[in-house]
Amino acid sequence: MLAQLTIANVVLIEHLVIEFHAGFNVLTGETGAGKSMVVGALALVLGGRAKPEMIRQGAKEAEVEALFEIDPKSPLAQKLEAAGIPCGPEGELVIRRTVQSEGRSRAYLNGRMCTAAQLTDLSEDLCDIASQHESVSLTDSATHAAYLDAFGSLDGLRDGVSSQFDELSALAKEVERLIAAERGRAEREDFLEFQLREIDELDPRPNEEAELESERSRLRHAGRLGESTRRAAERLYEGEAAVCDELGRIASDLLAVSEIDTTLLPVARAIDAARAELADSARVLGRYAETVEASPERLNEVEERLFRLQKLLRKFGPTAVDVIAHRAQIAAELELLRGANTRITELEEERTAKLRDVAKGARELSRKRRAAAERLADAIGRELAQLGMGRARVIVDVATTAASAGEPLEVDGAKLTRGGIDRVEFLIAPNKGEDPRPLRKIASGGELSRALLALKRVLAENGPAGLYVFDEVDAGVGGAVAEVIGRAIAEVAKHRQVLCVTHLSQIAALGDVQFVVGKSETRGRTVTTVKRLTEAERVDEIARMIGGVKVGSAAKKAAEEMLASRGQ
Repeated sequence: MLAQLTIANVVLIEHLVIEFHAGFNVLTGETGAGKSMVVGALALVLGGRAKPEMIRQGAKEAEVEALFEIDPKSPLAQKLEAAGIPCGPEGELVIRRTVQSEGRSRAYLNGRMCTAAQLTDLSEDLCDIASQHESVSLTDSATHAAYLDAFGSLDGLRDGVSSQFDELSALAKEVERLIAAERGRAEREDFLEFQLREIDELDPRPNEEAELESERSRLRHAGRLGESTRRAAERLYEGEAAVCDELGRIASDLLAVSEIDTTLLPVARAIDAARAELADSARVLGRYAETVEASPERLNEVEERLFRLQKLLRKFGPTAVDVIAHRAQIAAELELLRGANTRITELEEERTAKLRDVAKGARELSRKRRAAAERLADAIGRELAQLGMGRARVIVDVATTAASAGEPLEVDGAKLTRGGIDRVEFLIAPNKGEDPRPLRKIASGGELSRALLALKRVLAENGPAGLYVFDEVDAGVGGAVAEVIGRAIAEVAKHRQVLCVTHLSQIAALGDVQFVVGKSETRGRTVTTVKRLTEAERVDEIARMIGGVKVGSAAKKAAEEMLASRGQ
């Protein structure tokens, strides 16, 4: 339900905070006082179009904020949770919308920025506005199947069809993907086999490029490497006046004198150890000098393999590890391609069986919808008769949409969707002799308003919205019909929170709470005000609605009687 609406700088409204009742809220006031501004502000915060002319003259921006209380376990709460907008254990949802003078607007859900489209998506679960000019959901034929299913208790059957349809769609898409892949399979298979052979012929090893580059460098400079290592080995160990021989003599001399001064013993041992390490290094260099040799044949082999490896790395690398991983992917894809025909056959058989199951459910849903459609049309017709439209004829049209040529999912020639095979639309002929027409094409605003009220009265327990707004649905009626309309709205208010803008005392008197919209002047500016009335003030306001400018005792007495009898 809508707990609170805060409006700032919207047309004549400077700042208003309105706290609403859970039941039947009535909004009254003189023509032009600003009642439509309140409804317009509510529509704005629910994703309506933002217009610069909405901003109060002299203000930089207009702002509307609505506090809704929702059931934490409701589908709406789950939808918000999935969108990352938790409502907490109290189930509070704060929607804020601002409009700047240049026409830009911003929207927020519980403090998080969102789009106007997201607000519009949520609006059908929060509020349904009915007026002579608009209805958020009931004039949209796309919602009619859901209303019919709710009326006929067919939600479970429809959800089952939807679930099966999703599985069938997934199968159909997979079959289409495999068939598309099959069309280019031979060419793709040849291409992948070529790549596989190219990699397998070289069979690269991890880090092979660095190893080959190192070997190529050694082969290119074999002469220099051999000469340098042989000369180093001779100077260290093998030649005359070798370093190791000289270090050996130095170590021996120091060992001899260390008997005189033992502090020289560590130095002598360190020099001897250095001699031993250098001797080992000299032997390694000698062996290296013996093995290194120039080999033009091996150099050619290394350069050829390195060239081929670098070409492979440019195509599939940048490293040999990447090439090896790419080979694994190619092999896996080839295996899938070679088994594609078998998989397509299996999936097509599975799709046929699934389509058979979905078709059975869709046919049953369609049959039950047609039966429920007659009952719903009768119920709406009876409501319209009570609302002064006794000659109106209502049809809940359930028809199938012919499947187009090549439609992959069809049942008995009808297009299959998540909602089954039916297209549902509410049609009304307001007057005798007229053909039934869609709700959105009803010419008279008063007729449309009453048609929407009748629908909402019948569907009060089934509609998704928690708040119903009736904006002057009493246009063009009066007397007994006005009271019937009022009692119909009051009946809706037993199941849904209702906000009703009205000029008729018969309707206003039935409200649980009443707000009066007025205008005053502040600092030379006209300002719209909204006040919640006490019971005594309600008598005065309803008397004004009955008697006009001059309120007599008879009007006051009538107002008191109307308020006293509202629960009867």
